[in-house]
Amino acid sequence: MSFGSVRCLIIRCSSNLSNFPGTVTPGIPAGFRSFCSKYSVTDLALNSVVKVFCRSTKSSVLQPWQKRLPHRSTGSGFVITGNKILTNAHVVADHTFVQVRKHGSPTKYTAKVQAMGHECDLAILVINSKKFWKDMKPLDLGDVPSLYETVSVVGYPQGGDNISITKGVVSRVEVTKYSHSQSKLMTTQIDAAINPGNSGGPVIMDNKVVGVAFQGLSRSQNTGYIIPTPVVNHFLTSVEENGQFVGFCSLGITCQHMENTHFRNHFKMSPKMTGIRIRKINRSSSAYNILKKDDILLAIDGVPIENDETVIFRKKERINFSHLVSMKKPGEKTSLKVLREGKKHEFNINITPVESLLPVYQFDKLPSYYIFAGFVFLPFTKPYLDCSYNMCDCALKHMPKKPGEQIVIISQVLEADVSVGYANLTDLQVKKVNGVQVENLKHLCQLIEGCCSEDLRLDLEGAFAITLNQNYAKKATAKILKRYGIPSAMSKDLRS
Repeated sequence: MSFGSVRCLIIRCSSNLSNFPGTVTPGIPAGFRSFCSKYSVTDLALNSVVKVFCRSTKSSVLQPWQKRLPHRSTGSGFVITGNKILTNAHVVADHTFVQVRKHGSPTKYTAKVQAMGHECDLAILVINSKKFWKDMKPLDLGDVPSLYETVSVVGYPQGGDNISITKGVVSRVEVTKYSHSQSKLMTTQIDAAINPGNSGGPVIMDNKVVGVAFQGLSRSQNTGYIIPTPVVNHFLTSVEENGQFVGFCSLGITCQHMENTHFRNHFKMSPKMTGIRIRKINRSSSAYNILKKDDILLAIDGVPIENDETVIFRKKERINFSHLVSMKKPGEKTSLKVLREGKKHEFNINITPVESLLPVYQFDKLPSYYIFAGFVFLPFTKPYLDCSYNMCDCALKHMPKKPGEQIVIISQVLEADVSVGYANLTDLQVKKVNGVQVENLKHLCQLIEGCCSEDLRLDLEGAFAITLNQNYAKKATAKILKRYGIPSAMSKDLRS
């Protein structure tokens, strides 16, 4: 699958170093460590790395009451402690049936998806077969490799059915966008030829996993990205402690760099001060009533933030400050040092994940919809935006005003007598129902279904409006559903 110039790799049929989990301990040359290794990469791979076969069915974005045709895809995975297999979330997203095959065996074993972390593109599989686990050995997780260190990518890429091992060099470590979820998390870039099918396979150095292969650049043959072990450990720990993955924490802010000298002087920053200006704060953020617009965020947990929003990572390396935040556990105490109107303040917050107004992905669940009088109402999502030719992406930058808020739109009009003259009112947000502001799709459904007056009015963006006779529209809805072969007027989540 492809997202812009980055693709997911499946085959479709310092003093502050202690703040960064997974940093490399210097002092021993990489070559000497490899020389002293007890096992070769091949030995480890043959008893640990598996091929994953997935049958998946996605829901239609534009017709959410329907499923698309099934797809077959393959990827890679590897055994971790506890008789579990780690792979990429995009390898088993929207799965209906998953199988796993180990090296040297013709047998495919049925697997169950135990946990999914779409944000970090990771998933855990379990297999209830003693025969499968015979002679299988878990791989240990290591540290984030240093620049220019050599790593081995192991998996089942396209071009063959057997296991493949390629080598590459670490070229950079930074926060970048994960194509599966559009989340920005730490990644490690290597120059190994990671190809479709490598997804979910381990990247090994010194007999330990230093990352999970997950995406590459479509325009570059020798640029690959791996999920580093701090992100992997965060996912595994979250699943172990909560029974499921609970997400990554965020301050929920947008910020501006402070690299201009006059700009810094305007906000009364001393010459030695560095930080970033807060532009917006998400209302669902735990920092919402604490931080303010035009605050200068100087440090997080005592780690100074530079004017370009980076913090020190390792010797002569820097990384975006968001990495510090993303590695926090939900509810964990976080110290923020800010400059407000020339005075320093320090605040403590219990940091949490932050909701987005526009969901950027929709996997492993049926989409929500509501149909009334032929109007198909949907929550506005990034997948819908990608399918629409008429809507702009400006909503991606908006923040929710309250928890649970959604942008509700009319995606299409199933034409009938009741909707004559309204067929062109699509891809528009529904602002109000009979004068009441719409909070989300469920709220819109309640407003329409519970309407006691004969006249029903919908106010849309752009000052457009729709008026309907409530009783006539209800009777017409049943006929429209039958005519178009739609099983229900609303998705299951709205009926509960």
